[in-house]
Amino acid sequence: MLTQKQETFCQAYIECGNASEAYRRAYNAEKMKPETVNRKAKELMDDGKITARLEELRAPVVEAARLTLESHLNMLATLRDEARGLGQVAAAVNAEGLRGKAAGFYVQKQEITGKDGGPVELSTPKVDLSALSDGELEQYAALSAKARG
Repeated sequence: MLTQKQETFCQAYIECGNASEAYRRAYNAEKMKPETVNRKAKELMDDGKITARLEELRAPVVEAARLTLESHLNMLATLRDEARGLGQVAAAVNAEGLRGKAAGFYVQKQEITGKDGGPVELSTPKVDLSALSDGELEQYAALSAKARG
């Protein structure tokens, strides 16, 4: 049996998908260092009772998604059969092709090439920073760091 805080952690994890954030929502973590929160969240995720509860919470969603795909494939099969029965071969082939795509049998791949089939050339624009003030340089550095992730 889970404690109320463990249950709250599980519910929060299902909602946000982040163990550390779920820990912060379920426990009093305001004064904890981020490393401590991360470690405590990992400990909970390694607990068999927690993982079992997370599986229970996920099960209906997984089942609903499976049934949606199954019903989609069945409907396309019905449309295919109806089209075939009406002698509409092109429509039947199209419905069967859509069934294959929905089931993941056909994956569209594209190759992107540069001039004359060569590699794509990427260029980074050159920026003259010499005319910027110290404040503008700091803003530029912050934006560059944020863009790099």
